[in-house]
Amino acid sequence: MSPTPNKASRRILVADDDPVMRRVVSRVLSDAGYRVVLANDGREAYRILQVDADFRAAIFDMRMPHLHGIDIIRYMRTEKRLMRIPVVMMTADQNLTVQGESFAAGATAFLLKPFTTQNVQTILRLLGNGEGALA
Repeated sequence: MSPTPNKASRRILVADDDPVMRRVVSRVLSDAGYRVVLANDGREAYRILQVDADFRAAIFDMRMPHLHGIDIIRYMRTEKRLMRIPVVMMTADQNLTVQGESFAAGATAFLLKPFTTQNVQTILRLLGNGEGALA
């Protein structure tokens, strides 16, 4: 039986194959009061989501080994227990097609690298005004 999502959860799943990027995003989220669950790549994020749906949001790098962020989003959008989780896609790729593909797959927001702490905080606020309220 899968875990029931807890609306009071302050956990955010972050998946990026770059350890520096994981630390940066984790620090910003932790400073904002969230508990961060880190995944080293797409496959690890996928495995976490298979057993745990109790996340307020997810932030995925676009290109990771084993599974890209967009593939994880597609998986999440087919699973009823994961559909409610807002997903932020992040990438250094400046190509607008990448953003379009992310949104078409079901991404809620897009974060372009390099980003500032303010960029992450703004996205969290914007997501907090929607269905998957983060606040």
